[in-house]
Amino acid sequence: MRRPVAPRAFTPPARTKRADAPRPLRYGIWWGVKRAARCQRPGPGGPGWPPPHRNPKALTYDVVSYFDGCRSRRVAILVALAAFPISACTASTEAGVLNGDAQPTLVDPESASTTALVAPRAPATVAATDPTTTTSTSTTATTTSSTTSTTTSTTTSTTTTTTSTTTAPPAPLDVFDPSCVVRSETAGSMELLAVELAGAVAPIDLWAENGFVHGTQVGDLVDICVGNGINDIDGAPRTELNDSIIAGAVAANVEQQQVKLNELFAGLGTGDLVVDGVSGELTGQRLCAARLALGLTTTIADMSPGTEEQMRLFDATGLPTPTSTATASQRWVLIDRTCQIMFVGAGEQTSFVFPTSTGSEGFETRDQDRAAAFRFNPALDNGGWHNSSEFPVGVDNPLNGNLYKPLYFDLGQAIHGANNVPPTPQSKGCARLRISDQETFIAWLGLDGVETELWRRDEMNVTVNVQGAFVPRELSTAP
Repeated sequence: MRRPVAPRAFTPPARTKRADAPRPLRYGIWWGVKRAARCQRPGPGGPGWPPPHRNPKALTYDVVSYFDGCRSRRVAILVALAAFPISACTASTEAGVLNGDAQPTLVDPESASTTALVAPRAPATVAATDPTTTTSTSTTATTTSSTTSTTTSTTTSTTTTTTSTTTAPPAPLDVFDPSCVVRSETAGSMELLAVELAGAVAPIDLWAENGFVHGTQVGDLVDICVGNGINDIDGAPRTELNDSIIAGAVAANVEQQQVKLNELFAGLGTGDLVVDGVSGELTGQRLCAARLALGLTTTIADMSPGTEEQMRLFDATGLPTPTSTATASQRWVLIDRTCQIMFVGAGEQTSFVFPTSTGSEGFETRDQDRAAAFRFNPALDNGGWHNSSEFPVGVDNPLNGNLYKPLYFDLGQAIHGANNVPPTPQSKGCARLRISDQETFIAWLGLDGVETELWRRDEMNVTVNVQGAFVPRELSTAP
């Protein structure tokens, strides 16, 4: 049996203590940092156990005193760390190293604090006509060595400058009566000017008052006081515009329209209008065809002077192809019932424009959208005349009793020649052409050599469109 061994008393290692210097300075700053970082709750076996200034044999200790020591070491570390940048900053300031445009730091050697005064940057000067804003910022920083604290104060001031522009009213026109004269700001018709004047004056009145001109150019002076017997531009007396003068001016304007229409339709097979200043059915038919080609509203009504559509007519240098689905075909026919006109062409090119007469009321020529022609009868055994006793009735063309070389596109409805082709709907469903125009049309299709009735569509190779609605001239109005 082994003899029990008495426990030995704990004997702490001998420590050397120098009371003439603080611990952080004795072992250096690094030692102080490590010691401060290891300040934990003391206990047997823990860091800092046992406290060096206590009796190692004692089982109790002063916890408050121990943490006071830890706190003292931490404060000493913070002071040491703060002293390093402060000294570096002071050295930099004394050496004249400044940030940006800041002024040097002013140091009072008699006080325990250092004050850094930073002058604000000079605001940039901006030249502009629009409103501008200039912002300046002033910052003051204060640092005290006894207590580590930093106070920053920022003041921002904003100045807004607004530049206002005043537009002087236009100088009055140097004319006889400025209240009766306007300067045209755009090129256009008298109709457009009348719209700008809120309809106070009719386009035809402006046209007559200003020497029967059709429109204006930019900068033109226009007399808007109609019928006062004075040229308000120069003050000269003006001949009173009575009905006779107005009628003569209108007739002269119609003559100009007829001349222009003959120019546009020349070489298309339409034939020339008689230039007589009378706007009758044939002139109305041709005006309607021109409106269709120019993309204007189609009507057979007269074209009034000074209007926008007349400006379009007079400005045209050629006759455009009407906008229609018909032009999608290789060869096409476009019959317009409003104008009683027939356009013939290939692709986007117009080849002919023929006057036509479509079905009368109750026998209207039906709408078509690229309907293929399917039958052609040259009727050579009867001089080209086919007796129409099948459809619609035998009186399809009462003046001659039959159809000249008909080309069918919808059952019994056909394009055929006739001796009577008025500018109004008179047929029983077909589209009539003058005999010479039908011959021209058949030759253009390449069918003038066909001797027997033809039913092959690919040889005819043409489609037909029918559109529009006829409105009698007495009921028609200009757009």
